[in-house]
Order: sequence, then structure tokens, then C-alpha cells
Amino acid sequence: MRRVCWLVRQDSRHERIKLPHSEAVVIGRGPETKITDKKCSRQQVESRVYQGICQSKAEFEEAIESPGLETHRKRKRSSNSDSIERDAAQEAASGTAMEPGSSLSQCSVPPKKEKDTSTKKETPSHWSQGLKISMQDPKMQVYKDEQVVVIKDKYPKARYHWLVLPWASISSLKAVTREHLELLKHMHTVGEKVIADFAGPSKLRFRLGYHAIPSMSHVHLHVISQDFDSPCLKNKKHWNSFNTEYFLESQAVIKMIQGAGRVTVKEGTSELLKLPLRCHECQQLLPSIPQLKEHLSKHWPK
Repeated sequence: MRRVCWLVRQDSRHERIKLPHSEAVVIGRGPETKITDKKCSRQQVESRVYQGICQSKAEFEEAIESPGLETHRKRKRSSNSDSIERDAAQEAASGTAMEPGSSLSQCSVPPKKEKDTSTKKETPSHWSQGLKISMQDPKMQVYKDEQVVVIKDKYPKARYHWLVLPWASISSLKAVTREHLELLKHMHTVGEKVIADFAGPSKLRFRLGYHAIPSMSHVHLHVISQDFDSPCLKNKKHWNSFNTEYFLESQAVIKMIQGAGRVTVKEGTSELLKLPLRCHECQQLLPSIPQLKEHLSKHWPK
């Protein structure tokens, strides 16, 4: 007779969940587990029991402990293709940096979905820590000095897209204070230098700035050309993260630190990612990303 396995919550807030032998059981937010936190997916965890041992399928990556669930299980990859976090995981993937115009097939790699890197526990292997790994890779570096390093964004959203990162450990803009003011100014200066050194002959316009709610740990300055000519720019969230107030201009952040001593993000900023697609050059509304890209080609010819 085979033993029957059960998933039991320590605080007994929900009934035991039966784990039939060799059958996959998907568990997540819902009435069965009494989990209501929307950061937890309805299909967060898949468990499978073999001979009394709870194991995980290959597509599950990282051992986790959701509140009250006493089994070794692993987080399932999200299939949500319309998320910025998807690309954050892509940017954290190992490999060399990408030159403008090179193969961009990597842009379709499906990583895990995460919501908020500012509160979750950080471990060296977590995808949100990918920038800390990439900035140490000589193959990804295009410039470095005693204070900062510049790497190419592995999944660029335009022909030119670099990230300027300080060597100092600063988790995000929330951690920036007046003592970092000179560093922010230096990061901006280095960003302008990289544009001059690597895109000097180009007639493209550039912007330097930060995402108001970044998904990757370690503060980083985006230096991005305004053509947005890249297969990696796939959806509304990608576009709006660079073309609404979600994108904080570098100089505006410097002024904010000079004045208030910290960076303030307006309430409801995350909702900006849901705005309709609007051309950043002429303000025309476009119904889809393909039509937006076709429209942009008129502003920025090859």
C-alpha cells in the first residue's frame, strides 16, 4: 500500500491538501490555501510526490517557503509575456553583452516573474541580482573607472542602450541620499561620455534616466537612444517604462536629491505602464506595438 502524503499548514488556517502519488498538484493563491496576497500567483507552486518524497519538475527553479506551507517545492515560471520583470530576468541571464544590430533571438527567453525586488530576500543566485554579476564581467563592460562601470543592456530597447552602475553597493533609488550626489553627477557625466565615444556620428537623440520602480537590484542609470528600434521592445509596458513619467530623467533625480535629499516616487506611478501607446515625437496614438514601430521608422530612418 502506498503512503498518502498531505500538504499541512503549520497554523492550520486551511484544510490539509492531498498530494496523490506521482500526480502534479498546482497550489497558489485561492480559497484552498487561504492565501490572498496578490504577489502570489494562483499557480505559484507545483508539487509531485514519488515514493513519499515531494519533488519538483524541471521547469521549477528556486526553492521557496510560502507562509505555512511545509514542503520542499519550487517556484513556477510565469508565462506572462507582458511584463517588465520578464525582461529584467533576461537582462540578468549569463552571456555576453549585445551589440546594436546583432542577433536578438535571446529576447524571447521566458524567465520568471517577480513583483517587487525592494522587499524580497536577496541571494546571489536570484535573477534580481543579475546586474551585480554582469557588471563584473569584462565581456559586458564598455567603460569603467574607480567609481562606476558601464555595460550594454543585454536586451536593449533601442539601437543604443547602456547601463551605468556604481561600484558602491546601492540597492535602488530609495537608498540614494545627499551623500551620493557627486556619484549621481559622475554617473550622468559618464553616460554622456559613452554616447560621445560610441554613438558620436549618430544623429539619434538620447535620454539618461532611471526607472521609478526598477525590477533589478543595484541602482543603474539607463542611457538609451530614442529610436526604440529593437526586437526586444515588445509590449506596452516596455514602451511606457521609457516614455512616461515612469522614466525619471537623470538631471531631475539629481535636483531631487539636492533639494529633498531623497527620491520621491508619485503614488500610482505603476499605473503609467498601462497608458495607451503614444509616439514620443509627435504624440500620435497608435493601437499596437507593430504599428508604433512602423510609425517610429518615419521619425528615425535607418
